[in-house]
Amino acid sequence: MRPIAPRSRLPVLLVLCALLGGCSDSWLGTPSAKPLPGKRISILTEEPALAPDAADRKVVLPAPEVVPDWPEAGGFPPHAMFHLALGGPLQRTWSANVGEGADKRRAFITQPIAAAGRVFAMDAESVVSAYDLKTGHRFWRTDLAVKDADNGSYGGGLAYDRGTLFVTDGYGQIVSLNPANGKIRWRKDLPSPVRGAPTARAGRLLLITVTNQTLALAEQDGRELWTHNGIEEETLLLGGTSAAVDGNTVVVPYSSGEIYALRIENGSQLWSETLSVLKRTNEVATLTDVRGLPVVDKGRVFAAANSDVLAAFDLATGRRLWDRNVGSIQTPWVAGNFLFVVTNTPSIACFRADTGEVVWVTQLDQWDDPEDKTDRLVWSGPVLASDRLIIAASNGEALSVSPYTGKLLGRIKLPAGVTIAPIVVDRTLIFVTDSGELVAYR
Repeated sequence: MRPIAPRSRLPVLLVLCALLGGCSDSWLGTPSAKPLPGKRISILTEEPALAPDAADRKVVLPAPEVVPDWPEAGGFPPHAMFHLALGGPLQRTWSANVGEGADKRRAFITQPIAAAGRVFAMDAESVVSAYDLKTGHRFWRTDLAVKDADNGSYGGGLAYDRGTLFVTDGYGQIVSLNPANGKIRWRKDLPSPVRGAPTARAGRLLLITVTNQTLALAEQDGRELWTHNGIEEETLLLGGTSAAVDGNTVVVPYSSGEIYALRIENGSQLWSETLSVLKRTNEVATLTDVRGLPVVDKGRVFAAANSDVLAAFDLATGRRLWDRNVGSIQTPWVAGNFLFVVTNTPSIACFRADTGEVVWVTQLDQWDDPEDKTDRLVWSGPVLASDRLIIAASNGEALSVSPYTGKLLGRIKLPAGVTIAPIVVDRTLIFVTDSGELVAYR
């Protein structure tokens, strides 16, 4: 393995892929206006249009289930959350300000988590806070920013395991907190900043640095257990990713487009693959980042890269089961034999998980002002809850889409733009806006 890299000074390209959206009058209602006339044409003219090609287009999903916790980014370590239960009709029950949001000098890219009846969130300046899941009452607030830091932390994330809250941030540190009061238990400096959330499993914390290094640390005290290195990239998309864990296998994605399967005990390599294509549709597509989280389900790994590749692999051997010419920076969502993906083109699409065949595709709005083609939209999600796919946009709209047909079901207007996928826990839907506001619906 290569020696540990020094603290990163890599340039970060603030690239946010646009994604399309429709309109309707209510969150659970039906669209009241027909789409504008005319043919939709992708601006990525060299990329073939995604179209349904599955012989059997019937979508069958498992029944919705209530989950009491969402303890880390992507939910649980495999990042497969299936079909979640959510009541209806939804009403806004509480909101809370978590601190500083995004602006020109800092990003806000941390997904909240929930465990033990509390919601934990981190603002754009590494201030962590805890709220009551039912009421939104704030219990505590802890500032983790390093001394004399004034430029924001550009990412990081949260994980809860075994009664402890773990926090990474872009300053290059990981901190262990008491979730009851926010008191620091231990703090450790890292060799490079970590812009994604830690993955907690089997007493280990798995972190992916901006230099494409995976660190395995002991939850008890942060001591290093093993490391793994990918190919370092000088230019990468804003944001971070997290490892997926299923059993004793860790699936690690890097911004180089590499995916590795490692043993959780010692970091030894089981297999590796690359998500990239020779022909790129534009300059942005040359960035091979696997920015969405990999998802593991039924012995298969699902992963999407910005560089126009969506693929499924056998978890045990790394054998490629199928791939599609589809780019995405969002985490795929798997339920039953179906995979739902928000693509870069932009659209939301349903694929068969076993073959990669396209069941349906729904185009999304690319611009907040489509007439003048200004304010390119960023779409996040999806989340599948009670027979609807929920996605959110940077203009503050959240859409509800049928997982069976792709039909738009409804919409709500949020207080501000959203570029982080929502979470669903204990029948509660929680968004965090770019302005730093938690908004809960139940």
